[in-house]
Amino acid sequence: MAAETANQTTTGAAVVLLSGGLDSATALAEARAAGYACYALSFDYGQRHRAELEAAARLADSPGVREHRVMRVDLGGIGGSALTDRAFSVPQAPGEGIPVTYVPARNTVFLALAMAWAEVLDARAIYIGVNAVDYSGYPDCRPEFIRAFESMAQLATRAGVEGRGVSIKAPLIDLSKAAIIQRGLALGVDYALTVSCYQADDAGRACGVCDACRLRARGFRDAHVPDPTRYGDKQFSV
Repeated sequence: MAAETANQTTTGAAVVLLSGGLDSATALAEARAAGYACYALSFDYGQRHRAELEAAARLADSPGVREHRVMRVDLGGIGGSALTDRAFSVPQAPGEGIPVTYVPARNTVFLALAMAWAEVLDARAIYIGVNAVDYSGYPDCRPEFIRAFESMAQLATRAGVEGRGVSIKAPLIDLSKAAIIQRGLALGVDYALTVSCYQADDAGRACGVCDACRLRARGFRDAHVPDPTRYGDKQFSV
């Protein structure tokens, strides 16, 4: 029944990966602006806090979102990242190379599950808010990764084999953080609802010192708009 409801729109259905952060909120707005009936998909993957998931629920409670699902995926059982393994500390200063906040294969796993749900819904698009400009050096945020996954999806699914394959939409991939914010504001995104911090507290306040906080704060500064982020006691000056 969900697929029949989705097909009542002009564009059809899209699965939107919704973490609750700034980028995914903007990707959701892009999907809505394109006319898709949006099916939001979030993941409880063993991350340090639930503030982003709570933010995702707030964002999903909006017109144009037909359903919001939170799937449990135990990437914490694998470890290897400061976001899922407390044996690692979240860095408080930018470093070189791929940072310890990289979660092994996270976007590959998330896109695979989104691809499966898209096939059930007969959705022709998956939206993901990856960005290759103002990002932390993650290999699964690059355009070549998105292209490779889309090619794989055509081979891996019945929909793809039958010529109804899914398109992976990464509308933010070439934008700076400031440009993403400006685009989102033009689409009506309320960034006060979002949480981007790697180690937000139980109240959803950002730490103000991690890489995600720095990129976010710099984006608002460069966009020349007020930063609505709620910070804890350690807010840095950008």
